[in-house]
Amino acid sequence: MNEYLVDGPDDAKVTFLFAHGAGAGMDHEFMTAIATGLAKTGIKVVRFNFPYMVKRAEDGKKRPPDRQPKLTDDFLRHIEAFSQDKLVIGGKSMGGRMASIIANEANVLALACLGFPFHPPGKLDKFKGEHLAELEKPSLILQGERDTFGKREEVEGYAFSKAVRVQYVPDGDHSFKPRKASGYTEEQNRQQVITQLSAFIWEQVDAS
Repeated sequence: MNEYLVDGPDDAKVTFLFAHGAGAGMDHEFMTAIATGLAKTGIKVVRFNFPYMVKRAEDGKKRPPDRQPKLTDDFLRHIEAFSQDKLVIGGKSMGGRMASIIANEANVLALACLGFPFHPPGKLDKFKGEHLAELEKPSLILQGERDTFGKREEVEGYAFSKAVRVQYVPDGDHSFKPRKASGYTEEQNRQQVITQLSAFIWEQVDAS
């Protein structure tokens, strides 16, 4: 398997370095849908696997995620590999949280998190978002209204720096899937995420 999955034009004005969540790798259907959707708007999207997921791809054995320092060190390696590009970093769930920890790196324009894991489901006391009050880079968090890792009513009470913007996905769960009775569809929600994420990324290019 190649180290990277790349969608979008090679000569794009901006690259989105897109990290996967804890349980599924860079080729997961959700990751592919968002990456190809963004690519259609002229953004180059680069996906990679964290070390534990590289091993899983090699031998098929499920492993827990590596410890945070190993994950962030690996992320920094990929930032360095694409340092010649205008770079927005981010990811799904855990991948977005790792990106948020290193977002203040010099050659990162901005941060985008899809379904931020503020706390494990049902464990509101185990908060993992303190550092979001200190972020300096423009940051977008796209959060499902019903996300068990941080529902809208919880997230609205958290402290964020002025650089952080939170947008909510209607009736969405941790993967932005709504309930049938809500009147929204998963396809509509994904399209909204792609539209908002693309607009945010292009905004950073214009500002730079």
